[in-house]
Amino acid sequence: MLYLAYQTHADLLAPLRVMANLASPAINFFTEGLYQNTPANRIAAGLEMLSRAGLSHGRPPYGITRVTVGNQEVAVTEEAAFVTPFGTMLHFKKDIEVTQPRVLLVAPLSGHFATLLRNTVETMLPEHDVYITDWHNARDVPLKHGRFGFDDYVDHIIQFLEHLGPGAHVVAVCQPCVQVLVAATVMAETNNPAQPRSMTLMAGPIDCRINPTKVNELATGRPIEWFEKHLITAVPLQFPGAGRRVYPGFMQLTAFMSMNLSRHVRAHLDLYDHIVGGDRDKAEASKAFYDEYFAVLDLPAEFYLETVRMVFQEHLLPQGLLEYRGRKINPKAIRRTALFTVEGEKDDICAIGQTLAAHDLCTGLRPYFRKHHLQPGVGHYGVFSGRRWQNQIYPLLRNVILQFD
Repeated sequence: MLYLAYQTHADLLAPLRVMANLASPAINFFTEGLYQNTPANRIAAGLEMLSRAGLSHGRPPYGITRVTVGNQEVAVTEEAAFVTPFGTMLHFKKDIEVTQPRVLLVAPLSGHFATLLRNTVETMLPEHDVYITDWHNARDVPLKHGRFGFDDYVDHIIQFLEHLGPGAHVVAVCQPCVQVLVAATVMAETNNPAQPRSMTLMAGPIDCRINPTKVNELATGRPIEWFEKHLITAVPLQFPGAGRRVYPGFMQLTAFMSMNLSRHVRAHLDLYDHIVGGDRDKAEASKAFYDEYFAVLDLPAEFYLETVRMVFQEHLLPQGLLEYRGRKINPKAIRRTALFTVEGEKDDICAIGQTLAAHDLCTGLRPYFRKHHLQPGVGHYGVFSGRRWQNQIYPLLRNVILQFD
């Protein structure tokens, strides 16, 4: 009922948004060349804000068509290297003959599409052969494809790495740091020839008992039964995944925004002022961010509930109690995969020490196989996006990959 109520509300508002989207450019056309901040400008800006007052449930384009390699600009094409009902390993193929380190970039499955890592891909692409886990929206996955839980996520990572073959590297951002560490452990324990040469964990919840954040407190504040009763709902009939139980992306977005509501309200007021004042560069930058931020995907209920319980409530991995397919996981088994962890000083989602905890678990690695970096002055998103990521964090990651390639 919850999802149906949301969708009904969205469908009812859709015609109004369409009309506002058509009217705003028309007003701007007739007022072109006139002074800014006129009543007409304000009306047009208000209509544009109304047209944007909604969520998208389809993946935005990555939009990476060309990249500079050395001193040469080359074309980039997206190719589906491996596809399952729940995700695609997407390859950003470059038109070059040079062999570069193969990197699997593991995106979080936490309410947004993998395009949230667009800047991460753009930064790494000139010097690496980049693949990304492009997770599908659960509301578009028919019930016949079965469940998708924590272990299934780990299976996907292993399958993707096996498809890439020996010698690849893996980079996990945020939530999947746990699953990537589990996958690397399983591959080490089974002596899988495709186990990665390096594993980079960026701002991930390896041990949430350390410096708990508001996110951690929300997860531990109620029993798992509460989450299942109040946050899990069924996909409405009009979508391919009709009947599938999901944690809706619109609810995850609401939770994220409530943590910094005043900041988002201020950003939209600023956007309105930029549109009225004709400051197109600032307006477009804000629009681009929120177009991405308001594109949401639904999580399979099994994956969401298992992750909340196992990672955020019971802290099974750091206690040595986590099981995968019925077998205990012991990261001490990792001996051939270098470990690099990255944290942000001002991260209010995954606090200092939570990712560093991976080093306490991977005790089978020699000291020179382990490296940690705490980036000053950045929050959660600054670890993998923005100038400090590009200029200070990425060079360290590149060196780790080169060292063990």
